Amino acid sequence: MNRVVRPMLATLADAPFNRPGWVNEEKYDGIRALAYRSGKSVRLFSRNANDLTADFPQIAQSLERLPRVDFVLDGEVVAFDSNDISRFQLLQRRALGETVTPVFAVFDCLELNGETILNSPLHERRKAVETLVPANDGTLMLARRLSTNGLDAFKMAQAKGWEGIVAKDGSSRYEPGKRSRSWLKIKCRKESEFVIGGYTAPAGRRRHFGALLVGLYDSHRLRFAGKVGTGYSEDVLADLAKKMEPLRIRNSPFEPAPRENAVTWVRPRLVGQIVFAEWTKDGKLRQPSFLGLREDKNPSECQWRDRDR
Repeated sequence: MNRVVRPMLATLADAPFNRPGWVNEEKYDGIRALAYRSGKSVRLFSRNANDLTADFPQIAQSLERLPRVDFVLDGEVVAFDSNDISRFQLLQRRALGETVTPVFAVFDCLELNGETILNSPLHERRKAVETLVPANDGTLMLARRLSTNGLDAFKMAQAKGWEGIVAKDGSSRYEPGKRSRSWLKIKCRKESEFVIGGYTAPAGRRRHFGALLVGLYDSHRLRFAGKVGTGYSEDVLADLAKKMEPLRIRNSPFEPAPRENAVTWVRPRLVGQIVFAEWTKDGKLRQPSFLGLREDKNPSECQWRDRDR
């Protein structure tokens, strides 16, 4: 495979289900990545084809030590908390200098021994993964398979506090760059990416800024979705303020501009991961909280029409 492919994406399902021939995996809260090895060379790429190799050298080194075959693997770079729950915030803290061990959870194989297996059924591609990747060596792991009963798998995810599950048709082929209905994700909590378009002034003891103003693109128009005032440590506040400073602009990037006071507007170049309770009737986020910046996501990908995907 001479070119970097876009990963296959899952479609959001409204509720868990049980369907013959389907398998269920843990849904991880991390950074999607494709790993390419040719000879002794290993490269990691994000879903937007950004090179992540230098960001995760331990993962690249572990991939180099796998059996000497060429491959393309699909998975998620994650970090686990003390309860063995993947948390995107931990990867954000790592970027700020905290000691966090990233793990590459592998769930698919696109190429083996230089031959594409995109058209092979999922259960065969999973066997290829299992021949290469250890169950868990501290840096690489097999994506966790759950009960084949989707209802039971979802109950387990809820009990453990996971982000959710991904149900996959065991006979399906790999569809690069497509949001497929052969993979269906069922979330235990609402979480998505939003474009940052401004921030309010700090109040009380808080420094740097008060809340982020975020939105989604409705066609070419950035539509305001609400203010996010929680989820920030002091280090995160300082880092975000530093990143937003050179992006300051005079006018609101939102159309129409929200009626907010003491707002500093910024060019819509940054994407934040936000967890929230629900959407209100007027299209605003209820109880949103900031998780971290998504440097692997392009703002143009954050579309209003996809807000429930």
